[in-house]
Amino acid sequence: MHQIVDFVTQNGAYAPWIVFSLILLAGFNLPISTDVIMVLTAFLAATTLPEHTFTLFISILLGSYFSAMICYWMGRKVGIKLLKIKYFSKLLPKERLAKIGKFYEKYGLFTLVIGRFIPFGVRNCLFMTTGMSKANFRKFVIRDALACSTWATISFFTLYRLGQNYEILLSKVKTLNLFIFLAFGVTVIALVWYKRKKRSRLLDKSGLDS
Repeated sequence: MHQIVDFVTQNGAYAPWIVFSLILLAGFNLPISTDVIMVLTAFLAATTLPEHTFTLFISILLGSYFSAMICYWMGRKVGIKLLKIKYFSKLLPKERLAKIGKFYEKYGLFTLVIGRFIPFGVRNCLFMTTGMSKANFRKFVIRDALACSTWATISFFTLYRLGQNYEILLSKVKTLNLFIFLAFGVTVIALVWYKRKKRSRLLDKSGLDS
């Protein structure tokens, strides 16, 4: 991943195409995290490649949109066969596919909007399940256009804003870590003191009983 970041930084003019291509590959269920790409792209736009902010956002948006279509058609054409392969059976367990399929049938657009914000492979499960159930493709692309636009806009520009203020955030994280460390230390000391106090009371009580 560091090599990808270095390459993107050194080739800023090609960065949107690189991001777009990586997200498309994620649509084939390759081990490429769209969420990681989103975070890295937004932070690069905020810190290193501000002149490419708009094109980087568009690459995320269109890449994610077309990636969902790839997943849909994979599910529709070869979904059942893919589940016989060990890699895909682990990545897309039947129980999860069944639950997501029922949820999509019931809630439609709402499922896509919520599903877009859930990481760890849930999106691809959702898109493949939609394809496997042979849901109307036209409705799917119209609904996902709204879902994808909502997710991409909120996620990218929130992360972009965080990237612009990462130094302030870093200092706050350090302060928070200090407070956590102090609270942990006080808790450990209190527990040790409490156990010793309890033990001494038990010893005193046993001494009186004898």
